[in-house]
Amino acid sequence: MRTYEELVAEATHADVTGWSFAWLDGRATEERPPWGYARLLADRLDRVASALDLDTGGGEVVGEAPRFPDRMCVTESWPPNAERARTLLGPRGVEVHEPEPGGPLPFPDGSFELVTSRHPIKPDWPEIHRVLAPGGRYFAQHVGPKSVVGLSEFFVGPLPGTTDGRDPAIEQAAAEQAGLTVAEVRTARCRMEFFDVGAVVWILRKCVWWVPDFSVERYGTELRRMDELIRDQGSFVTHSTRHLIEATR
Repeated sequence: MRTYEELVAEATHADVTGWSFAWLDGRATEERPPWGYARLLADRLDRVASALDLDTGGGEVVGEAPRFPDRMCVTESWPPNAERARTLLGPRGVEVHEPEPGGPLPFPDGSFELVTSRHPIKPDWPEIHRVLAPGGRYFAQHVGPKSVVGLSEFFVGPLPGTTDGRDPAIEQAAAEQAGLTVAEVRTARCRMEFFDVGAVVWILRKCVWWVPDFSVERYGTELRRMDELIRDQGSFVTHSTRHLIEATR
């Protein structure tokens, strides 16, 4: 394995825009939920005339679908990701919108038969309900409670026992309060492994909410301890949590 300094320097300068995780190939693994979100999403997109994908990142996940509806829109608030989405999805006729974070969606009431999202920042249930057409569906894979908490706590110590609203029961109640009928919720706990400290640096630069004040300089002591642990044990293991949710208006 390369030195600590080489691994960290490489990861510090690597591109982290978009929602592709190909940079981690061979350096980290994440078990996938059993339901196969991308496949299920493609099937649903093939059966509607209009759809909206929220918090699309660089469009990588929705871009796996072989066919889009006649009207396909996506939203992404971070400009570098929005530009990547335009490059990837624009040639296929997809509209890319950049709403203000936490602001209303830039669409009239009842605009879409299907609204989707993979790992939304925070579902805005009233807005989702508003832009869905009567009888329309919301279909998404959300991050669950305490996801990757083992990695976060390695750097910042024990975290409060809060779920930050990511508990599927809390989200189901919020969706129903907004007027949606939740048809299905499925949950999964998935093993993650990191095989070198550079992979950890890269993921913490990309998923900035895991350790919000992360920098190599600030957490140098913890990173060197992480490096020693991986060299000794072969990997650092943590777990992600996910839930699949489908609801109708």
